[in-house]
Amino acid sequence: MELDKAARPAQARVIGVKSWLAYAGVLALAVLLFFVALPLAFHWNEMAAAGVLGASALIVGYQFLQVRSVQLYYDEVGVWVVSGVLPWAKGVQGVKWRDMDDATYVNGFVSWATRSYTVRIGHRFTKESEIVLHHIARGRQAVETINALHQQMIRSGAVD
Repeated sequence: MELDKAARPAQARVIGVKSWLAYAGVLALAVLLFFVALPLAFHWNEMAAAGVLGASALIVGYQFLQVRSVQLYYDEVGVWVVSGVLPWAKGVQGVKWRDMDDATYVNGFVSWATRSYTVRIGHRFTKESEIVLHHIARGRQAVETINALHQQMIRSGAVD
């Protein structure tokens, strides 16, 4: 998915997006709405069923686009995550290279089997500014890339 230039600089490199496992929640919601709520609404009233169908389609579509909008990327300033579908909900959160503590991922059987990791990019000074993302595809490689770049910048003197 290509974002507008204001949301992500041209020199930025995307290193993480949501994995298929993140879409499993959207699929479960779709099954609940379309195969449970919709038939129940048909038993009550056809107009209610039409309303449930329309609302279900909007909710599932929005949730799908919300999951798809998450991108983890880095540039010369730091590591960032951009997300959001609606104009007032779009945003960027990040950690500058100079303020970065380290990047880690949570390993376990499920994450190993699905290649879907929880990624944490720590902030040296405050936990409120750190990035925590769940269900990132190839999150392990993203963490390795971030840590390697950070160490390279420290060794070259670009970051203290």
